[in-house]
Order: sequence, then C-alpha cells, then structure tokens
Amino acid sequence: MLSERRILMAHGSGGRLSRELTEEVFLPAFDNAVLRRLDDSAAVWIGQTRLAFTTDSFVVQPLFFPGGDIGKLAVCGTVNDLAMSGAEPLYLSAAFVIEEGLPLADLRRVVQSMRDASAEAGVTIVTGDTKVVERGKADGLYVTTAGVGLLPEPSYLSGAAGRPGDVVLVSGTLGDHGIAVISQREGLAFQTELHSDCAPLNGLVDVMLRASSQVHVLRDPTRGGLATALNEIADQSSVSIQIDERSLPVRDEVRAACEMLGFDLLYVANEGKLIALVAADDAERVLAAMRSHPYGRNAALIGRVKPDQPGRVTMRALLGGTRIVGMPAGELLPRIC
Repeated sequence: MLSERRILMAHGSGGRLSRELTEEVFLPAFDNAVLRRLDDSAAVWIGQTRLAFTTDSFVVQPLFFPGGDIGKLAVCGTVNDLAMSGAEPLYLSAAFVIEEGLPLADLRRVVQSMRDASAEAGVTIVTGDTKVVERGKADGLYVTTAGVGLLPEPSYLSGAAGRPGDVVLVSGTLGDHGIAVISQREGLAFQTELHSDCAPLNGLVDVMLRASSQVHVLRDPTRGGLATALNEIADQSSVSIQIDERSLPVRDEVRAACEMLGFDLLYVANEGKLIALVAADDAERVLAAMRSHPYGRNAALIGRVKPDQPGRVTMRALLGGTRIVGMPAGELLPRIC
C-alpha cells in the first residue's frame, strides 16, 4: 500500500507507479465525474460555454537544450493538452519557483521563449505568480502553467473513444525530445546534433479535425512515451492496440542513441508529437492533412485497434513475432518534461 511506502522518482515517470499514485491518492480524495475521465484536459461548463481546462508543472534539467528550454516546454505542453481535447487554446497562467542565484539573464531568456511560443500558438499569458526559494531547492527554476480553451459542442474526443477497427497514426519521429535532453545533460556528442521536437500542436490538430469528423482519440505521448500513451488509451477505451515496429518513424541518430544508452524508444518522451485513433475509412484523408502541416510532415500509420484482450498493447517486431508493450514500472529519464 502507498501508505506504507515513500514517494519515489518513478512515481513521476508517467508509468505504472504514476497511475497507482493517481488511483490510490488523488482520485479517492478529489473524485468527481470530470476528473474521473483522466483525459489530458478537463471539460467543464461555465454557463452555456464549454471549456477545456488543464494544468502542468515542468522540472526539466538542463533548463536549456537543443530545440527548446523550460519556458517553451511549459507553454507547448499546456497548449497541447488543451488541443488533445479538440479545444481552441486561449489563455494561460504561468507560475515560477525560482532558485536563489539563478542568473537574471537565464530568467529573461526563459520568459522571452514563453512569449515566442505563446505567439506561435495564438495564446495569451494573462496571470501568474513568482516564488523564490533557497539555493539548492529548485534545480534553478520550476514552471507551472495552466490553460483554458473553447471546446466545440458536441466534443467527441476522449481517451475512452477508441473503437475496434480504428487505425493508429503518429504525427512524426519518436523520441526526439528525450534523447536531445539526455544528450545535452550528459554531454554526449553525435555526428548530427539532436533537437527536441517541442512545439505547439493546436494548428496541426485543427487541420486534422477539418479533414475528418472521425478522429476519435488524440493524445500527446510525453512522459512514458508512445508505450504509456497507448496503454492509457487501450485501458480507457477497453480495446487492444497492435503496432508495427517497421512503421514507427524514428531518426537514425535517435535510434542509435537509444541502442547506445540502453533505452527502449517506445518509452522515451516526446513534446511535439501526437497519437490519433481514426476511423479506418478516413485514415488516408487525415494522414494527408497531417503531412500538409509542418509539424506532421513525417506522420505515419503505425497500428490498428482490436476488440480482443481489452487494455493490452502489443507490437509486431522487426525480426518477427509479437511482444507485449506494457506500462513502464520505473523511471527512465528523470527531469525531461
């Protein structure tokens, strides 16, 4: 029981222990119909207006990495959680926990990055808060963002809306963010510099939803990577999902880094990619729409949804055979989102 243990780093990994923490601690205390859906953002009514509402904290180390920084990550992460519900992101809040001794130039750089990312996403940061803590208490800087957006009515997107016969699409190459961060942190050098995929995906989602009304599920595979996101969807929708390893879009340098470091690509975090479950009849139309957008040009069809063995995710391997793709039990890459 959790009451007999202490919190581990793995409880923040987005995997099995994170789910256990949610189900044994947070859901019993805060239980309500909105929270129980466990989607990327909550759908709430304010009068006659339906809003999406989400919040997230960011603790990445190092604060700056190729392709982004903690500020860009905070804005894009919250915008993307809103977009995965089909909402139009509108407003964000931003709270900063700043460690004593952080160079003011670094804070300015983070804030300017947040400004630029907000402008690209078409959102406005309208409120916030700052706290300063003693040296050694905050890894330099923590950022928490919350966001609200307008939801269309009716809204049909949910992790529980996957259906047998759907196909699984991914918007681009996997593992870019996690490997870029760990290579920067550990001082690893590759022939080609690895860049985080950190990006706001609301524009990509818009072109997808314009292309088809048969997009059933959207999810961004951040903590815990592709494997964790697919397991969450399979569980919520009471379906099984099978993916094909040959179809996974992966940069050669990311694959090589995973092999060198002993990481399983399926569990490496992404910050500018999404998974979509789409009716098979509309898959090619949605895939073409994704590839027409800069953040979806490497989109691929990677699997299918089946009715048998609900909650199970499997993968057809390159060398033949099929293996179960489970939820991660431990912490793979701490401090990457």
